[in-house]
Amino acid sequence: MTTSASVPAGSGNAAVGSGTVTDRLIEANERYAAAFADPGMDARPVLQVAVVACMDARLDLHDALGLSLGDCHTIRNAGGVVTDDVIRSLTISQRALGTRSVVLIHHTNCGLESLTEEFRHELEMEVGQRPAWAVEAFRDVDQDVRQSMQRVRTSPFLLHTDDVRGFVFDVKTGLLREVDPA
Repeated sequence: MTTSASVPAGSGNAAVGSGTVTDRLIEANERYAAAFADPGMDARPVLQVAVVACMDARLDLHDALGLSLGDCHTIRNAGGVVTDDVIRSLTISQRALGTRSVVLIHHTNCGLESLTEEFRHELEMEVGQRPAWAVEAFRDVDQDVRQSMQRVRTSPFLLHTDDVRGFVFDVKTGLLREVDPA
């Protein structure tokens, strides 16, 4: 596993070298683009699978699942929970782009385990407007995976709900543990 050790912890968007972190990313993209060759593929994933996972930076999904460019659609958000927007993305993935399987991946030591819906109230007090979205915090990662599987399986918008499986990624070992949907 590689990390960005040259960026000081907690630096956020602070100056790195002669520019910001965003400047560093743009420079990296320029190096990438210099060697880039059009892979000649369309938006349909080769493996006909969509993976819904947490946005946590410790999850390198392609390496962890042995995936290559073009193999899957990857949908990420805080917690990897199935929200209305995830259903929207899965619906487009299935109906317009041919995916048939859904893999849900939560993980150990998730930041959502330490939040509550009180987070929304605190935001409202700070900015004067209550967020329209739910935090989707949870205490039991397995139960939240089950809830996410149920949301996918019962969505009227999804065509393919027979191959929906949920997992918990262990951030210490890198192993996936399947969650029983019962």
